[in-house]
Amino acid sequence: MGRLFGTDGVRGVANVDLTAELALGLSAAAAHVLGDAGAFEGHRPVAVVGRDPRASGEFLEAAVVAGLAGSGVDVLLVGVLPTPAVAYLTGVLGADLGVMLSASHNPMPDNGIKFLARGGHKLADEIEDAIEEQYRRHAADASWQRPTGAAVGRVRSYDEGFDQYVAHLVAVLPNRLDGLKVVIDGAHGAAARISPEAFARAGAEVVHTLGAEPDGLNINDGVGSTHIDRLRTAVVEHRADLGLAHDGDADRCLAVDANGNEVDGDQILAILAVGMREAGTLRKNTVVGTVMSNLGFKLAMEREGIGLVQTAVGDRYVLESMKEHGYSLGGEQSGHVILLDHATTGDGTLTGLMLAARVAATKQPLADLAAVMTRLPQVLINVTGVDRTRVHSCDDLALAVAEAEAELGLTGRVLLRPSGTEPLVRVMVEAAEAVQAQSVAERLAGAVRTHLG
Repeated sequence: MGRLFGTDGVRGVANVDLTAELALGLSAAAAHVLGDAGAFEGHRPVAVVGRDPRASGEFLEAAVVAGLAGSGVDVLLVGVLPTPAVAYLTGVLGADLGVMLSASHNPMPDNGIKFLARGGHKLADEIEDAIEEQYRRHAADASWQRPTGAAVGRVRSYDEGFDQYVAHLVAVLPNRLDGLKVVIDGAHGAAARISPEAFARAGAEVVHTLGAEPDGLNINDGVGSTHIDRLRTAVVEHRADLGLAHDGDADRCLAVDANGNEVDGDQILAILAVGMREAGTLRKNTVVGTVMSNLGFKLAMEREGIGLVQTAVGDRYVLESMKEHGYSLGGEQSGHVILLDHATTGDGTLTGLMLAARVAATKQPLADLAAVMTRLPQVLINVTGVDRTRVHSCDDLALAVAEAEAELGLTGRVLLRPSGTEPLVRVMVEAAEAVQAQSVAERLAGAVRTHLG
C-alpha cells in the first residue's frame, strides 16, 4: 500500500478511497500522535473542523468528529468555510488542530482530509508520517487508551467563524473597494457565500455571481477557476471592472479583466509584487514562484528589479521557501497565492480582494495592471505510459532537450517534469510564438515516447 498522505492531505473518491472508517481512524491517530508529542499537555485539546459543500463531506465530517471526540478532543464545527478560513480560525482560536474536508478543484465524487497544526499551518511531513503509521498500527488491531466519562471530547457548532473570517479579510485590506463593479464565481464551493460578502463589506458592488448555489452535488461543475468561460462572458455582459473565480475550497483565485481576458496566477503575482514593493511590504524585495511560472513573469520581475525564487511545483513548496527565508509573497500560475503577512496558506478570497484593492488604489483597469508582464505562449503535453524515472538520466533525451533549447534561445524555455503520482512525463515549452511552442513541444513529446517508452 502506498503512502496515504499526498502533497495536500489524503484525497480520493469518497466512500471508495476515502471512507468513513479511514477518516475516523486518521483523526483518532492524529489526536494520539499530537498528544504523545506533548501538544495537548496541560489543557483540554481543541480542534476546528470545516468542510466544503460536497455531499460526502457530511458523513466524513461525522467520522472525523467521532475520531477526535472519541480521543478526548473537543471539536468546534465551523461548517462550510474555505480552507484558509479553517486555517485562520485554527490560529485565532488557539486550537491545537484544524481539519478541512475538501478535494479542492476535483470533481464532486472526490473528497479529501487535510490536517492543520496549531496556528493554522500545514503539518510537517514527519507528523503526517507518524499519523499514518499510528493509523496502520491501530487498523492491525493495536489498541490505544480511550478516554471515558468527562474526558471524552465535546462537540459544538461555532457559527461565529463566518463573520470572524470576513472581518479579518476586510481589515487587512490597504484600501476600500468603493466604486468597483465585480463578478464573482464561487464554484458552488466553499467561497459561494464568503467571497460576495467580503467584497460587499469592502465597498465593491457585486453586480453578478456565478457558482453561488451549492447543493452538495454541483461543486466545480462547469464553474470556478477550472471553467472560466462563463465568468468571461458575465464580466463583459454586466460591464464589470473585473471578475474573480475560485476553486472548490477557495484557496485559489483567477481573474478576468473588463474585456473578458483571463488574468492568471503569474499575472496576479506580478501585479501584487509591484504594489507590495511600492508599499514597502514585499519582504527582501523578492517573490516566490515555481519552475512552471511563465517565462514572461520571470522577465517582468527582472525588469522591475524584483527578485524571484523558483521552487518545485506545489503551493506546499512555495510556502516552505517563504517561511524558511522570510518572504511575504508567493504563488503559482494556477492561482494559489500566499500572502504570508495575513494568511498561513493560499487564500483565494484574500487574493481577489488584494487584487481589487490595487485596481481601486491605482484607478487603472486590471488589463493595464496585468500588462506589467507579457505572458509567453506555453504548451503543456502529458506523455503517458513511459518510464518517468529516466527523465533526467537518458542521454538521448538530454540531447533532444539541448537541441530544442538552442532553437528557442533566450526567448523560450523547456521543462520536462516526471509526474509524482502517474506513469507520465509533462513536457512544457514556452516560446515567443505559439506555433513554435507547439512544434517544439510535440517534437519533445515524441522524443519522450521514443526514448522512455
